[in-house]
Amino acid sequence: MKKIILSIILFVSTYTISQGHIDHYKNYNYLEYELFRNNKLIGYHKYNFIKDDKKLSVISKVEFKITKLNIDLYNYFAESKETYENGKFINFESKTKQNKKDKYVNISLDKKKNSLLIDGSSYKGPTDIENIIGTWWNHEIVKAKAQISAISGRVIEQTVTFVGKEDLIINGKTYKTLRFNFKSSDKNLPDSKKLNTDIWYEENTYLWLKAAFDKTGYWEYRLKKFD
Repeated sequence: MKKIILSIILFVSTYTISQGHIDHYKNYNYLEYELFRNNKLIGYHKYNFIKDDKKLSVISKVEFKITKLNIDLYNYFAESKETYENGKFINFESKTKQNKKDKYVNISLDKKKNSLLIDGSSYKGPTDIENIIGTWWNHEIVKAKAQISAISGRVIEQTVTFVGKEDLIINGKTYKTLRFNFKSSDKNLPDSKKLNTDIWYEENTYLWLKAAFDKTGYWEYRLKKFD
């Protein structure tokens, strides 16, 4: 069960903070994804995009549970909000409930020092302004050298590889996609903490379509609907 929990944390917490433009999402108001484990639906992840003049706020909710023989083995719920102004990151805050354990992270922009300041349950301190919170909806994550856990604030160095172009079928629709693989750069990390996730984006719009990894089961995020 401990390995399963670590896998969940890795999958959901690989959120990163982008300083780059996010104009390719200016026409979206809502994204919803279904979360599967071993092809069984276990939860959802929803994003609401709130636009106000030059600001963009992205409010996220994710909830899922793992059951066996009608017994809940693991419950997870998280809420977060990330804010951008003129396409630049301003701040991020989240609260997470993993069974009975509470975790949090608050990230702000220190303009004087040109860095990010993290206050999280796993890490407190500054980090490079180019690091990103890994909300997969933001295609700019593919350019980041490190991502910041949206659950606890842990900084995860990453290596991103462009796998290639693929046709991907979701809900009966075929998408032309760009597939990327994200791996932890630190080879000394224990296997339970290593990142190894594939992400698919629509080729022309950069709409996030799918995320997947294989660890104590096969996990997938699949786009359900968008507005």
